[in-house]
Amino acid sequence: MTMARGRCTNITESQVRLFATPAKQESATSSKSWWNSAEFWGFAGAIAGWGMSGAAIYDATQQGPEIISLNMTSVLIVYSSLFARWAFVVKPQNLLLASCHIANVLAQCNQVRRALDYKMKNGKEKEVQEMTMKAAQAGAVGAAAVAGGPFMRKALGGAGLGVVSAFAASEAGPFTVHFWAPMSKWLISGASFFEYDRPTDKISLAQYTALTATGFFFSRYALLVNPINYVLCSVNIALFGSSAWHLGRKVNADFIAKKK
Repeated sequence: MTMARGRCTNITESQVRLFATPAKQESATSSKSWWNSAEFWGFAGAIAGWGMSGAAIYDATQQGPEIISLNMTSVLIVYSSLFARWAFVVKPQNLLLASCHIANVLAQCNQVRRALDYKMKNGKEKEVQEMTMKAAQAGAVGAAAVAGGPFMRKALGGAGLGVVSAFAASEAGPFTVHFWAPMSKWLISGASFFEYDRPTDKISLAQYTALTATGFFFSRYALLVNPINYVLCSVNIALFGSSAWHLGRKVNADFIAKKK
């Protein structure tokens, strides 16, 4: 409200923008630049995510099942299942990212089928049975956690335990997909770290290119969404480093060392 000749006049937001100085207008425009745009980084991350799905489809048609890492592929199934949900509930919503993760779940499940079928045909039935049992146990634990999560969140959030209750009830707390989606990405980074000396002939160039790009784009995207996700930012920095390590080894072995 402002006084003008004894009368009260409403100054609307559009009028303020109309009389804004060029410097202020430029500042407002710069704050919406690509660097600060969740939509831009979310789109780039989704394209990189589609790269993972495409890598799995490419490997299924061009590469033999012997190169498939069951550890990494299993982790990717859990990871994409959680991120499909995360992309649907995060703000701004990212349906392109959600769809790429749904496609990735299907593609990675096909990779698991190919790898297990390969092992069965090579006399490793016992190993396949053990893997199937472990997968069933992990699925049961996951289903129980999803079903009981809301009740635990409500109970701990209202228990008056200070920081513990505040963390349990927070938007990105341990009973939300905002927490577990990035935690699943730590499994990908961990799988890469534990397989740091994986033979380069068993490294998928397409898959690790997509993982490296994903880590790069999501490191920024995680700081622009609502709620801000520092866990997601940190894990993507780690993912970028671990995937880039394997990617560099693969490129060196296939394209640099061979020429020497």
